[in-house]
Amino acid sequence: MAAGLLLLPLLLPLLPPPGRGQGFGQTRFVCTSVPLDGDMCAAAALGTGSAEELKSTVLQLRETVLQQKETIMNQKETIRELTAKLGRCESQSAAEPPPGDGKGRKLSVSKNTMGDLSRTPAAETLSQLGQTLQSLKTRLENLEQFSRMNSSSQTNNLKDILQNKIDDLEKQVLSRVNSLEEGKFNPRNESEERGKIESTLTSLHQRISDLEKGQKDNRPPDRFQLTFPLRTNYMYAKVKKSLPEMYAFSVCMWMKSNASPGMGTPFSYAVPGQANELVLIEWGNNPMEILINDKVAKLPFVINDGKWHHICVTWTTRDGVWEAYQDGTQTGSGENLAPYHPIKPQGVLVLGQEQDTLGGGFDATQAFVGELAHFNMWDRKLSPGEVYSLATCSTKAQAGNVIAWAEANIDIYGGATKWTFEACRQLN
Repeated sequence: MAAGLLLLPLLLPLLPPPGRGQGFGQTRFVCTSVPLDGDMCAAAALGTGSAEELKSTVLQLRETVLQQKETIMNQKETIRELTAKLGRCESQSAAEPPPGDGKGRKLSVSKNTMGDLSRTPAAETLSQLGQTLQSLKTRLENLEQFSRMNSSSQTNNLKDILQNKIDDLEKQVLSRVNSLEEGKFNPRNESEERGKIESTLTSLHQRISDLEKGQKDNRPPDRFQLTFPLRTNYMYAKVKKSLPEMYAFSVCMWMKSNASPGMGTPFSYAVPGQANELVLIEWGNNPMEILINDKVAKLPFVINDGKWHHICVTWTTRDGVWEAYQDGTQTGSGENLAPYHPIKPQGVLVLGQEQDTLGGGFDATQAFVGELAHFNMWDRKLSPGEVYSLATCSTKAQAGNVIAWAEANIDIYGGATKWTFEACRQLN
């Protein structure tokens, strides 16, 4: 740093000789090097102090001031960025209606239990829209099957209109996905676009529901199926009636699934003190199993192919003898399955979930994924001929005397749906 020369007149009084009055003697001028922006007062006080020491001190002070100034500027920039982000969040929150405001179903936000990275709100919205579209398409396909068997020009025209709307919605969602991937998505328009799409989805849902209602009014009470499209811990059906004490039973049903690994739990029956009183489950890569009072037998079923299959399991407490039937044919048998243990009464019978506690404690990894129909139960062992009549949809087939398949006997929860059951129509 450049320094200038400043003449500092240092008045050095000389001692007066004896007898003379006080006064000043000769004056000497000393030249001292001082930085241009230095403290001249300090320099004057120091007198003939080291110029190098002064220069070093001033440089250190100057560097400290510059560092502090830079830190303050950085902090101001950070504050501006945070303020801008907060403003965008507040404006987006104000544009969206709060959950449960009467304009739609209340949505709950749960933590991610699958270990995935958190997704942006836009990506989360697209995922929800995609699931909704898939559900509507499935419902439309069922209505299409129904309309083919009950041909009506009005039904077909309405089906075509609904299909076109779903195709348009899929294009809109695909466009939003492409915008996100290319980084062109404008978050300011997200609420408005999502509102338009959700409004159309709501209209579609209502029209399909109206069609399903008319379809339900025209079908027999036992000709329906339950659909569990997702592996969740909240989607299930509950049989209103409990089981009596039983020393033998037969349980039969139609199932369709291609879920992997394992189709999950078609049904579970829990009683106080024993959650695994009677359970049918295919979990992970294990074969399907039946549990009675926590005792296990492996069943030789091969049904995870996306096609409808009829299965039956019979059991008697005497020696714990069991038999398994697939599509009307016996495929396996065994004994010593919970011998001399009666099935306890006053429990909870759930379709689609495995109970860890009485009526609850569901685990999504054990949930049933697929379709289920004609769940019937008897308090006796069915004969091979009776099982065959059920599997071939014979008019001689009888409903269960303990649990009979009827819509009035089933409550559904969490988004599980009811459709018209068509497997028997395909066989006949």
